[in-house]
Amino acid sequence: MAKGPRIVVLTGSGVSAESGLSTFRDKDGIWAKYDYRQVATPEGFAADPALVHDFYNQRRRLLKGIAPNAAHVALAELEAGLSAAGGALLVVTQNVDNLHEKAGSANVLHMHGELAKARCGLCEEAGEWPGDLSIDIECPFCGVKGAMRPDVVWFGETPKYLDEIAGALARADQFVSIGTSGAVYPAAGFVRDARALCIPCTELNLEPSDNAGAFTERRYGKASEIVPQWAREFLAE
Repeated sequence: MAKGPRIVVLTGSGVSAESGLSTFRDKDGIWAKYDYRQVATPEGFAADPALVHDFYNQRRRLLKGIAPNAAHVALAELEAGLSAAGGALLVVTQNVDNLHEKAGSANVLHMHGELAKARCGLCEEAGEWPGDLSIDIECPFCGVKGAMRPDVVWFGETPKYLDEIAGALARADQFVSIGTSGAVYPAAGFVRDARALCIPCTELNLEPSDNAGAFTERRYGKASEIVPQWAREFLAE
């Protein structure tokens, strides 16, 4: 039996915007309201850990009431359909939310970490963390107080799973970018890597990204509309 197609999908904050989560780089996005150097860098955490914890605690509480939208659901359905046909879909997300998982996606890599997890800055152990974090909390792994931090990748830190992503791209039949700005590296460079491997590349976005010209196919509109349409067309083929 021939193997079905293998797709790598990169998602950014635009895929979750219609669920009610703010994007980062738009004029009304998160970085227009907060100085990322204070709340999303190792230096900011060292200078004022209480401020950083408050920033992420607010976002973690908000996430509990957020549901996936039609774009998340369409990707989960596409994953199931490809799997049944002997193919595979990997979602590589820059998002720290868990909406892909809530929608039913099983094959997800969070290259920028996960909001619902915490990590000890000393022993480096990480685990699920649905509640608030503070400087008074002891690490459940090593017992040290004050070293717990969100398990997210801050500016100046190396994204997760880069080797796994490179391997998946090398085996892929198609690369798709959804809801990304095309301005944040190394994710913005994935399309160039895919093109170098002669892999068809599709951009699904509200508007052209910074690297839109690198894609072989481009569709623009609301993620909740264009992603389900694209997924249905792909499965029909």
